[in-house]
Amino acid sequence: MSLVLSPSNRGPQKAAMPLRAFVVTLIGALALLVQATATQARGAPESFADLAERFSPAVVNITTTTVVEASTDSMPMVPEGSPFQDFFEDFMNRNGPGQGQPQRPRKSQALGSGFVISEDGYIVTNNHVIEGADEIEIEFFEDFTLPATLVGTDPKTDIALLKVESDVPLKFVSFGDSDIARVGDWVMAMGNPLGQGFSVSAGIISQRGRALSGIYDDFIQTDAAINRGNSGGPLFNMDGEVIGVNTAILSPNGGSIGIGFSMASNVVSKVVNQLQEFGETRRGWLGVRIQNVSDDVAEAMGLAAAKGALITDVPEGPSKEAGLESGDVILSFDNKDIDDPDALVRTVGDTEVGKAVRVTVFRDGKTKTLMVTLGRREDAENASMPQDGSDGATPEAPQSVELMGLTLQPLTDDLREQLGVSAGTDGLAVVEVDEAAEAFEKGLRAGDVITEAGQEKVTSVADLEARVEAARDAGRNTVLLLVRRSGEPRFVALGVN
Repeated sequence: MSLVLSPSNRGPQKAAMPLRAFVVTLIGALALLVQATATQARGAPESFADLAERFSPAVVNITTTTVVEASTDSMPMVPEGSPFQDFFEDFMNRNGPGQGQPQRPRKSQALGSGFVISEDGYIVTNNHVIEGADEIEIEFFEDFTLPATLVGTDPKTDIALLKVESDVPLKFVSFGDSDIARVGDWVMAMGNPLGQGFSVSAGIISQRGRALSGIYDDFIQTDAAINRGNSGGPLFNMDGEVIGVNTAILSPNGGSIGIGFSMASNVVSKVVNQLQEFGETRRGWLGVRIQNVSDDVAEAMGLAAAKGALITDVPEGPSKEAGLESGDVILSFDNKDIDDPDALVRTVGDTEVGKAVRVTVFRDGKTKTLMVTLGRREDAENASMPQDGSDGATPEAPQSVELMGLTLQPLTDDLREQLGVSAGTDGLAVVEVDEAAEAFEKGLRAGDVITEAGQEKVTSVADLEARVEAARDAGRNTVLLLVRRSGEPRFVALGVN
């Protein structure tokens, strides 16, 4: 008996062929998509030549000349009356008069890089490239030179602005948005490394938000080769925008090891705009001393999270006029959340002088918003920070007590004089610190002065004991102390259990 396949039996077999083809096609498409995605993720350009050719004319070499005064004493130093004195005098003068006389001043030269930001000749570089220079000469890619004048500098960000006069419009580059640059993005550095002339190197962004030593630091770290002489040159993104100014390298031998730092363009552009308009910087000034909020400080204050900037002192200035107090924690400034003191410093510095801003603080377990009209930081740079005055309380008779690993004694006139504390200041002097105690671990030392506990003034040991007991009653494990050392205040949280 033979089996005859009917059309209905053959139907499924005919349908299976298109399904297999669809699956194969789908797999192939997915493979191509994965390959395309991988290629896009790498983002490796075929060449940097087009960028280099297009933007090299806006990058400049900078030569500075400084007049160095020669020593007025060119004779070797020998003791008066020494038997060698006559010998050295004869040696210095054996070729006739004039030997041993003060030499003429000499000129010293240094090299750096920069870039043109406008067709009328404004040039950005590092402050350390031109600092102290008597003459500044700009060499352009098209092989001509022009003298430059200094418009202004900002040592805090190591930025300087120069100006040249040209008969023809100059080729220039523009700043990009450094905030959108990502770790792993390709970048290209240009400049004058080791005096070799115009040079290009490429790499990626290794990290963002690096700080070296300045309070306004926001460096882009890159592995693009940066060497001496590259200082002041631009760091380009792949759109040909300047996202950084090459400033420093980390190196044990002075050469590039792939760890270079460029000041972010969003910092530089603000500085350049102010230098261009005013010839100087004009940063906002809040007028407070601040410190970080640690976990134990947050617990002592009843803060939900260890964030913000804790005010340790409020001298005469904008904040005092607005009602900010020592012990306040600044949580937001001008509607921007503040995570730490560095964020507050940068945000305030970027804010317009004279602007009235909302400052939200945490005080006595609640948030409070105050309006502060900012001053100018540069005007307050050299102002001394005054010490807290007396609150009129009369200290009790001297007595020592041990508490939380501290041996304490109320301030007397003699102790104030010994510790260099302002007359009229009240508090408890730290006479001794148990080295096995938490207080020693957190940096308290003999000679420190405790002026507040639990954000209330203390003038006696009894006051401190009351604040400690209040912290326990409130279910807290720590009490917050305001400690002064040589007039400098800081908050320290100590355990009370």
